[in-house]
Amino acid sequence: MKLREMKLRVRELSEAERTTIEAWRGTRAGSVRLRDRACIVALSAHGWWVSDIARMVRVTPQVVREWIKRFNAAGLAGLQDQPRSGRPATYTSEQVGEVIAVSLLKPDSLGLPFGCWTLDRLQAYLNEERGLAIKRSRINELLVAEGLRWRTDETWFGERVDPKFAEKRGPSSRSTPPRLQPV
Repeated sequence: MKLREMKLRVRELSEAERTTIEAWRGTRAGSVRLRDRACIVALSAHGWWVSDIARMVRVTPQVVREWIKRFNAAGLAGLQDQPRSGRPATYTSEQVGEVIAVSLLKPDSLGLPFGCWTLDRLQAYLNEERGLAIKRSRINELLVAEGLRWRTDETWFGERVDPKFAEKRGPSSRSTPPRLQPV
């Protein structure tokens, strides 16, 4: 038997698999990796050689063989990305939920002497009262990932939270020179 005759090919595709493969091949909105994998399977199903598929998709022949074998073994699910190992999560989902829940509470409802959270206040409360050692930058990442954004209660523009702010503020600083009145 010649080496060229031992061709690695995908198994026979069902009609549903063929439709899905063609849809993945033509998509521009989906994953580029998934599109390339679908292209590998489709070209193999049409009888292309591994080396030719590798040139067309711009990958190595080993990569083409790997995806064909995975598709033959697991079908469409074999073309999806598998979970990868990595650093384990630092905080459990319960701890993340606690950070989110506390950030949504009003601080004065917890008996704290202020009316709104800052990252520093939230970090101090979680560290001291809840025993959760977490950095302010990580708190911010968790809140942003949850779709929460900080809002300012007082701003230099627009209406202030305290309507009597101007009265309480008092006169301007003495370091500000008085305006000269025209004669």
